Amino acid sequence: MTPFETLSQRVGALLDRLDAFLPAPPTPTDWGFDTYRWRKGGRLLGLAHPHRLALDDILCVDVQKAEVERNTRQFLARRGANNLLLWGARGTGKSSLVKAVHTKLHGEGLRLIEIDKDDLVDLADILDLLRHRPERFIVFCDDLSFEAGEPGYKALKAALEGSVSATPENLLIYATSNRRHLLPELLEDNRDAHLLHGEIHHGESVDEKISLSDRFGLWVSFHPFSQSQYLQIVHHWLKRLGVEGDRREDLGPAALQWALRRGSRSGRTAWQFARDWAGRLP
Repeated sequence: MTPFETLSQRVGALLDRLDAFLPAPPTPTDWGFDTYRWRKGGRLLGLAHPHRLALDDILCVDVQKAEVERNTRQFLARRGANNLLLWGARGTGKSSLVKAVHTKLHGEGLRLIEIDKDDLVDLADILDLLRHRPERFIVFCDDLSFEAGEPGYKALKAALEGSVSATPENLLIYATSNRRHLLPELLEDNRDAHLLHGEIHHGESVDEKISLSDRFGLWVSFHPFSQSQYLQIVHHWLKRLGVEGDRREDLGPAALQWALRRGSRSGRTAWQFARDWAGRLP
């Protein structure tokens, strides 16, 4: 055996050993689901038991419901529709509204893909995977916010608008955030602001922070609930949980005290109180 043949055999044996440490190729996507979660390694995992929510259970945000449903229906009808940012107070139904609209429309061909913020660097791969599919996809990132320098920031910015590759027409990006501009806004960012002919012109740092949220064509804002709205939601969930009308009387003080302890009169707080109250009843 020549030295070259010996070396070739050794290289082959080494490569065989390395194969055991390499990740397996991604499993082909099962397109029979209507809800997916993106997993590291380039895989769409179909969810057999997605979280279903009814639009009728999302209360006190009627204007927001109408906007999100209208935009999504236009997308399904292959008419003009925008990437969507739902921002505002915590617990007011932002992510629940996205799920509820999908629950209502998934039978019309709408597919929902949930992606974690840390996986946004894979957005380009997701776009390539979905580009030639016949279904209509919402890529959904919940509770989105960035710190300076995070890699997912640039990936999302390019996917929305700013890449030489066109975004697939069968895909929209929906995101929820407590921050309107998705990045922390610091006092020092305003030091570069200046007046020009009586108008305020922001510095480059502020412009950079605004530039990402600006790429979402539609903003839908959510505001803290009033006391009466909070109690309305409490009564709604108690009714859903089977608590009879006479047993829902005079619970206002208890519900308000619960919200005071949590520091929030949100829909989430109302649901948590209703579940606790219903569980205490004999």
